[in-house]
Amino acid sequence: MSELYITRTLPDKVLRAAEAHFNVTLRAQTTPLKKGEMRAALVLYDVVIPTLGDMFAADVFEGMEDARCRLLANFGVGYNHIDVAAARAAGIAVTNTPGAVTDATADIALMLMLMSARRAAEGERLVRAGKWTGWHPTQMLGLHLGGKTCGIVGMGRIGQAIARRAHFGLGMDVIYHNRSAKSLDMPARQVGSLEELLGAADCVVLAVPGGSETRHLIGAKELSAMRPHAHLINIARGDVIEEAALIAALESGKIGGAGLDVYEKEPQVPEALRKLQNVTLLPHLGTAALDVREEMGLMAVENAIAHIQGRALINPV
Repeated sequence: MSELYITRTLPDKVLRAAEAHFNVTLRAQTTPLKKGEMRAALVLYDVVIPTLGDMFAADVFEGMEDARCRLLANFGVGYNHIDVAAARAAGIAVTNTPGAVTDATADIALMLMLMSARRAAEGERLVRAGKWTGWHPTQMLGLHLGGKTCGIVGMGRIGQAIARRAHFGLGMDVIYHNRSAKSLDMPARQVGSLEELLGAADCVVLAVPGGSETRHLIGAKELSAMRPHAHLINIARGDVIEEAALIAALESGKIGGAGLDVYEKEPQVPEALRKLQNVTLLPHLGTAALDVREEMGLMAVENAIAHIQGRALINPV
């Protein structure tokens, strides 16, 4: 049997599927791999299933042209933690798990939109602290999203799933900014620039891929273009937002609020961000549902099986 290395514990259903086709080595830790561990894995195993945080940078692949591993079957749709060009140069293919994460991630975006706009996390903290004094007509007034404009940055699978929920579920008008035109099955209008979207939306949702092209896509300039009551939602990658600029905008009230599932230096969340009342903070829950994680894992395993059987990879990147 071929040797498979899995860098984090995965659901039992996924492990059983992997063990039916491979000699599986499962790493017990839940922390990202260190450089030495990554290089050792490339030498010792036929296939590696890495995930978010396992930083397979270019230097990890140096001298690995003859390494045993020929496939990184990434667990997750995002693969900006892998230098795909460097892997390819070393003769190592990379796959991911698109589709499996779409609806679950879109659900988290919708939840953050509602939590931020309606001040849900702030309200829960108030109740838990025993400081709620009862209902009154002007208590914790938030932003009603029905009839408002949702601006989506990045109109791929996840962006489109968010748009459907925002329009058909909440009754929002949808505008979007994307590098290319999209043929959509819902009412949505493409705008010409990011600045135009930021200036028109009541709720801005970031759904772009991670990587150098989108790092700090949203900084002080972009935040200043947003409407003062608008909310910023990020379910993409943490470094799409310049975190220090976001903190400044929230502290000064330049925007109405924010909802974050990802962070620039995850899992570190700045104390200044944690202290703010007008931001909802989640611990990267985007795909955190058992059936979703099972589907992701099984997709990664299927890519690994296709590789060892000499078939075309299912989800090459």
